[in-house]
Amino acid sequence: MAELQRLSPKAFKEVAKLPVCLILDDIRSANNVGSVFRTADSFALQHIYLCGITAVPPHRDILKTALGATESVSWSYHDNCAALITQLKADNFEVQALEQTHDSVKLRNYLPPTDHPLAVVLGNEVNGVQQTVIDHCHGTIELEQFGTKHSLNVAVATGMVVYTLSCQLR
Repeated sequence: MAELQRLSPKAFKEVAKLPVCLILDDIRSANNVGSVFRTADSFALQHIYLCGITAVPPHRDILKTALGATESVSWSYHDNCAALITQLKADNFEVQALEQTHDSVKLRNYLPPTDHPLAVVLGNEVNGVQQTVIDHCHGTIELEQFGTKHSLNVAVATGMVVYTLSCQLR
């Protein structure tokens, strides 16, 4: 690790974080949750909010795919995603859902805020982000897709969104 110049978990907690948080709502797969933790660590995100049926650490499947990121990334559990979004908005967050809607903005056209933090909601692997949750958000961001499938694995989609936001904000 020294050759790779990787931060220790203790040092990671001290570095400046990208002002982006992820909200995982009703994610069925603990493996996907672990993958999201690794992505959040890799890009030094501020926080992960776990909501609804989403598994929480130290679930063994999360730990298997997170590879230690549950120790470095700040996270919390919240039963009600809509209530969490209401609180984040009161705390001056912009909240966007990653979902395909009539009014969604293509990720390549989305401009993240630079003067306050952003939270991105990622929904259930089968049903996506619930409409009641979308209704609490400022808007929706969409990953354009051009094949026969109209959805991506939530961990893959998270990586794409986080990479793009990181490029725009750094």
